[in-house]
Amino acid sequence: MTWQPGLPVHGARSWVVVVGEAGLPAAAQETGERLGVDLDRLLTAQTDTGFSTAAGVTATYPLLAGEVAEVLLVGAGNGSAAALRHAGAAIARFGRGKAELTTVVAEGIDDDALQAFAEGLVLGSFTFHRKTVDPGKPVVERVTVTDGSSADRTEAVARGVVVGRTGWLARQFATTPSNEKDPAWLAARATELAGHGGLKVTVWDEKKLAADGFGGILAVGQGSTRPPRFVRLDYVPDGAGDDTPYVVLVGKGITYDTGGLSLKPREGMVSMKRDMTGGGSVIATMAALRELGAKVRVTGLVCAAENMPSGTAYRPDDVIRHYGGRTTEVKNTDAEGRLVLADGLAYAVKELKPDVIVDIATLTGAIKVSLGSMLYGGLFATSDTLAANLTAAGEVSGERLWRMPLPAEYADLISTPIADSVNSSKGPGSITAALFLKAFAGDIPWAHLDLSSIAESPRDEHEYTLGATGAGARLLTTWLTSETPTAGLA
Repeated sequence: MTWQPGLPVHGARSWVVVVGEAGLPAAAQETGERLGVDLDRLLTAQTDTGFSTAAGVTATYPLLAGEVAEVLLVGAGNGSAAALRHAGAAIARFGRGKAELTTVVAEGIDDDALQAFAEGLVLGSFTFHRKTVDPGKPVVERVTVTDGSSADRTEAVARGVVVGRTGWLARQFATTPSNEKDPAWLAARATELAGHGGLKVTVWDEKKLAADGFGGILAVGQGSTRPPRFVRLDYVPDGAGDDTPYVVLVGKGITYDTGGLSLKPREGMVSMKRDMTGGGSVIATMAALRELGAKVRVTGLVCAAENMPSGTAYRPDDVIRHYGGRTTEVKNTDAEGRLVLADGLAYAVKELKPDVIVDIATLTGAIKVSLGSMLYGGLFATSDTLAANLTAAGEVSGERLWRMPLPAEYADLISTPIADSVNSSKGPGSITAALFLKAFAGDIPWAHLDLSSIAESPRDEHEYTLGATGAGARLLTTWLTSETPTAGLA
């Protein structure tokens, strides 16, 4: 995808004109002359037959003469970043199977909206398959974007491509089937991306996990023949000093979740290949930080295991000793995500001492009950400032968050006379899970993102395709590459 100052002399055979509530873009007249069509009359005719300028609505008009074969009108709604992201995704779907698109947008779009437009073009192009036959139309090979003016908007478009790519990559991780994807595979992908992104990488195998006392990750992974891994990725910005803010991300990397001995029903197991969405989003985010010039130090921790039932699996009533010594009595082996995250959080507090910790996971089905599907992810936080910063990043990125309570009164629901806490209760599931994790975050400002509610799209819609959404990658990337991601915190 490239930005073109001025209308190209030789455009593609397919042209796209983005139409907002204010009407055609400023370059419409010149574009129409180039195409040999009156775009004002075309818009009127299409509107009379049902086209609207709502974001993502499309109408195609074939051209029977000249170099250009067709014109696509795409609605951009009110011109907001969200609307333009949806418009970009609609254009990507239209472009499948085509070699090139020339796309004309309104002059004067602000940088955030133009970036979102580019994100939508990338995300709407997402595809993944393991077919041995022709999978259908491939992704459009090239998209040229212009507003007809001499302005150079390359930077905003390029940033949108990178942010969109984090979402694409996180989706690819989550969609990869688990006969290919195990903890070692996830660690290998992280190592590969670290090489491209200028990151330092450290991987704990099962022996090092045992030697260092990562009891939660080991317990969850001990039922599988494919052992667990703990991955650490470190990003240090150029010119960093002692006063550079330091953020740690902790991602749940359950590469498949059967529920363990607390076995899920068949229906509940389908799609559990995406239970490492949090860890995949951390890896995708870390890989983009240097390219986008993030100004904070960031460490990404991925707690990876496969939760399987077997003769070696951990059991209800087992007592686990986590990194740092805190103990958990297991009541449900299907509440495994919090057990691996607990080790990651404890490691961050004891060894890294950051200014801020954020963990991210597809943690509970209960958050879907609270928030529904594909509107908001759940946010829990010990800091109002951190919550506000993340919420703002969610609005910008299109991965919106809704803050949930952390009432101390519910702590009794995860108490036990046997250990420091239990890992499951009959109470409000997403809240008690967050309270369980809170105990491992110490006094460091901490947020927990439970994104099960936005992790899987039921259909191709807006910037999403059917299946895993890669939830959290765009949100974290947007937050960490903003001017002041830790404003008021560090």
